[in-house]
Formats: sequence, structure tokens, C-alpha cells
Amino acid sequence: MAAVRQASEDEQLGLIRAHPELGVSSVPLSEASDAEQTGAGLKTLTDDEFKRFAALNAAYRETFGFPFIICVRLHSKAEIFAAFATRLQNDAAAERAQALAEIGEITRLRVADLLGDERWPG
Repeated sequence: MAAVRQASEDEQLGLIRAHPELGVSSVPLSEASDAEQTGAGLKTLTDDEFKRFAALNAAYRETFGFPFIICVRLHSKAEIFAAFATRLQNDAAAERAQALAEIGEITRLRVADLLGDERWPG
């Protein structure tokens, strides 16, 4: 993550923009992303929840120019909805920093999984 923090703003935005939108992505997900979104209940959204996710994703992308990123493994569906609402109030710099922090947490947990490191449970 030190390298990511030292990267240019354009490089950071490229990393952030490479992530799929939560809950409504038509892009194939990695095995890890699919499992994480399934675990958070994002693969079994009701029609109303799906519409709400689509609207929140659109508002977020329009506001910040990149997808909403959160470490879904650490949050429930309700917490993710609440985070959308809260984070839409942030400015672009704060949201870019938050997105990078979330990517760091996702990465940390996935590396811990690969290493079987129980000090950092998922």
C-alpha cells in the first residue's frame, strides 16, 4: 500500500476504476470478489434492493468518477447501504483516500487468506 500511496493521482484513480460496481455489476467477478459479495448478501438482492444499489452506484460514480469500494467482507448489506449514504457526502479527495484504504483492507484480508495467517482473520 505504500507504493499505492506514492503513486500519482492518475495511477491511483486507475486502480480504483478497475474495481466492479457492487451488487449490480455485469462484469465477471474474480472468485474472491464473488465469494465476498455473496457473503455480504449482494448476490441475492431483492428487486427493490437491486434498484437501490443501481441508483446509489450511479450517484456515486457521477459524484466521484469511480465505483464505490468497500471491504464487503467486513460489512453487512445494511452497513453497505449506510456507507453509501454517508460517503456520498464526502469530497473527492476524502473519497479517493477512503477507496484506497478499502482496497488496502481487501488486499490485506486476501493475502492473509492465501498465507493462512490467523493473526488477521477474515
